[in-house]
Amino acid sequence: MTLSDIKGTVTLNNGLEMPYLGLGVFKVQDGSEVINAIHYALDAGYRHIDTAALYGNEEGVGRAIKEYDISRDQVFVTSKVWNSEQGYESTLKAFDKSMERLGFEYLDLYLVHWPVAGKYKDTWRALEKIYQEGRVKAIGTSNFLQHHIVDLVQLANIKPMVNQVEFHPRLVQQDLIDFCKKNAIQFEAWSPFRMGEIFKVKELEAIAQRYNKTVAQLIIRWDLQKGVVTIPKSVRKERIISNADVFDFEISQEDMALIDALDRHDRIGSDPDNFNF
Repeated sequence: MTLSDIKGTVTLNNGLEMPYLGLGVFKVQDGSEVINAIHYALDAGYRHIDTAALYGNEEGVGRAIKEYDISRDQVFVTSKVWNSEQGYESTLKAFDKSMERLGFEYLDLYLVHWPVAGKYKDTWRALEKIYQEGRVKAIGTSNFLQHHIVDLVQLANIKPMVNQVEFHPRLVQQDLIDFCKKNAIQFEAWSPFRMGEIFKVKELEAIAQRYNKTVAQLIIRWDLQKGVVTIPKSVRKERIISNADVFDFEISQEDMALIDALDRHDRIGSDPDNFNF
């Protein structure tokens, strides 16, 4: 990943350019809260917004982009099919509902939100159909471990372009990163700040001080230098701006290794091999 500025991109395995830094809107209220957050982000130069059907704010995401003075093709938008809607026909219907809420003619990236056993292969067939029809520019997975992806691609006609998983200094999953890289699947982080818990790690404070940066900025830069697309969530204008101020420094290889070494295989979210929702 070559880093330039906030509008920089990575190229997915189908040739699509995906901005490597975006705004996540998990648990952001629909309506004015999500609209304002997205407008702050667009003002700051972000060109990537990540939502999901589960988040309940797709309508606000669509409104925010429509109301902003920017063309649709300048903003990369991701959404996801929720577990209760998985399966072939139900996923097609779920996609239609998401598009209706967003008010878009196409989506940039659509993900299978979790690897629901017995369903995710049929769900993937539906994503392939949507992709082949040109209604989405890229398709991928979320919360899939290596064995889920291996199982999926055995019968898939199209390989996932992205795998979005929990990723932060307490859960590095380097083997999964390496697997995705080897198979040209872009690795993407959700909850890069471990829902705020990462700010309590003293070692990160010390490293951040060496670069005169915040811990949040250090983590985002660490993500990007590891070739990981990242979507930190915030609704506060100053935080959204601050989170993008990561292109005027480079973390040394020694400090990258120190951050990697903070890995404890410690999830804040559910285990993809053991969830029930």
